Amino acid sequence: MKNIIIIVFAAITLLFTACKDFLVEEPVMSQSTELTLSSYKGLNNATLGAYAPLVSPNWYGASFVLDAEMRSGNGYRNVDKNSGRYTVPYDLNYTSTATPALWGTAYYVISEVNNVMDNLNGKTGDGILQQDLDNLKAECLFLRALAHFDLVRTYAKQYTVDKNALGVPYIFHTDPAGQPARDKVETVYNYIVTDLTDAEGLIADNYARTGVADAKSVVSKPAIQALLSRVYLYMGEWQKSADYATLVIDNKKYALWEEAEYAAAYKEDAPVGGEVIFEIYGIKSNSYDAYWDAITWETSPEKDAYSDCATSNDLISLYDAADVRGKLYIDNPDYPTIYYTTKYAGKDKGRPDVSNTIVLRLSEMYLNRAEALSHGATISGTNAMADINAIREQRGVALYLNPADVDVLLERRLELAWEGHFWYDLARTGRSVNRTHYSGAETNRNVPADSKYWALPINKRELDANPNLAPNNPGYE
Repeated sequence: MKNIIIIVFAAITLLFTACKDFLVEEPVMSQSTELTLSSYKGLNNATLGAYAPLVSPNWYGASFVLDAEMRSGNGYRNVDKNSGRYTVPYDLNYTSTATPALWGTAYYVISEVNNVMDNLNGKTGDGILQQDLDNLKAECLFLRALAHFDLVRTYAKQYTVDKNALGVPYIFHTDPAGQPARDKVETVYNYIVTDLTDAEGLIADNYARTGVADAKSVVSKPAIQALLSRVYLYMGEWQKSADYATLVIDNKKYALWEEAEYAAAYKEDAPVGGEVIFEIYGIKSNSYDAYWDAITWETSPEKDAYSDCATSNDLISLYDAADVRGKLYIDNPDYPTIYYTTKYAGKDKGRPDVSNTIVLRLSEMYLNRAEALSHGATISGTNAMADINAIREQRGVALYLNPADVDVLLERRLELAWEGHFWYDLARTGRSVNRTHYSGAETNRNVPADSKYWALPINKRELDANPNLAPNNPGYE
């Protein structure tokens, strides 16, 4: 299978030094994979290099986030200002030849980290301790789990909807001749949990990869725990989701952004403290950077930007006038009624600018716990209303006074808009998309809860290369 069996380490190794902001170390192509992975230094560099593709336009650098927002009802297309990009997700014109490109990029990262883990044994000595190797393995397990998690929630039905449906192949070892079949959704999630809990047990409590420009762009124990909270939420494992969210909330390294900090926080280059737990570091010298196709340019209202991904008034109308979150949307003077998110306004690093993409942050942990508590989980000293109010207090909006009035899912939409969550929240809770402010094809203005679009098609070329992936998802056969 073309996109799964890549085993040569051609990824960019990302290294940061005090004298250079960012150094791209090109791999020596004449060097064998075995030699590259024969030393701790090679394994360490290969692990760091595995983070690079996450900034790809196929993943967190653009379309994984933007596709989800455009099809969820948070996005809007200005018919007078667009380049034709993101028409498919907005109109939901998905077919087996027009589907998200995440598949190949995610499996490439999976291949990279599997190669590292398969070569870790016997590398102690010369000052290298077993804990050093365990830290590398934990990083790789996290990346493998994250990749499979993003794949299964995109190309399969949600665990809470049909856990017996076909999911995606979970790849533990790279086999050049392999043609793996799709595992069931439940199986994929169980493997994800195993990888993450193994990673949690392996990584040192205070492990922090050295020499990186952004400490939040690499794996830490809180990042593993935060992803576990999210995964358990998607599984409807309410108590486990709440427990892991609490571990992160109680970690003194993190604090909710205050109202005055909120807007500027998204433009930070390398955040220290605050909410960010794990993010994708944006920089142009990463060869995977999308450049003009990056998330910054797609959501920018500037006259010469692509501006394909505007924000719907359906979303904007939900914010109270005093809510700082609603103030993150700005318009273009030529189109004063059409607004764009500034969560990717750039870091003032030239044109096109670059942004970090936040994957895990503290507000989500409060929201995860609030939802879990509303479904029967218990955590001493708090409840769903208290967790939601903790966020609202920092956003400039009135607090809830009556637990019956708390709408946890609405709060998730308001807080996490344009971070790639709302579509998947709708999917896992069995809700529909209803769009009023809409300029696309009328056929798919609204998406019912039983629509085929909740499990997007696997690309036909993957099915042609690997017949064991068949059948495609219902509606795309």
